[in-house]
Amino acid sequence: MRKSLLFLIVLLAAWSCKESDPEVYTGQQLEYPLFKANDYDYTGTLTIRELTDRNLELTLQLSGPSSNASTSFPAHLHYGNYSEPDAPMAFMLNQVNGDNLKSTTVLGALMNGDKLSFDDMKNFDGHVKVHLASEGPDYKVILVAGNIGSNLNDALEFDASKLTSCSPNF
Repeated sequence: MRKSLLFLIVLLAAWSCKESDPEVYTGQQLEYPLFKANDYDYTGTLTIRELTDRNLELTLQLSGPSSNASTSFPAHLHYGNYSEPDAPMAFMLNQVNGDNLKSTTVLGALMNGDKLSFDDMKNFDGHVKVHLASEGPDYKVILVAGNIGSNLNDALEFDASKLTSCSPNF
């Protein structure tokens, strides 16, 4: 009897948690590869999920050597292809944490004032870059990069020698 009561309590607790947790995602998701851009041994993925309020959540997850939580890597969403010189920045993403190599950003209005829907993001002419540092000479070191939306490319098409640096003035 005691085991049955304990099982019932655990079952009710688990069921009540599922019912009270609000669903924050619509189920729509895009995933883009981020490629090794230099001698540092990093690759990654950009996952874009639509929130129920129709905003977009962008999650960067790198694979490579982790460091510590005090280390972070700046990340940017840009317009155009990764090989375009001086490709303008569209949005500054939250920095990638050096410890877990992850960053999550809710995308707001872009620097030009546009607000992207999930369907807009599918066709967005852009790319993502993650830098080694936010300033100094290491700012020009790009750890990973990859085209997204209408520019999607795969590992066979990615050419790190065509990668251009970001302008620190945005």
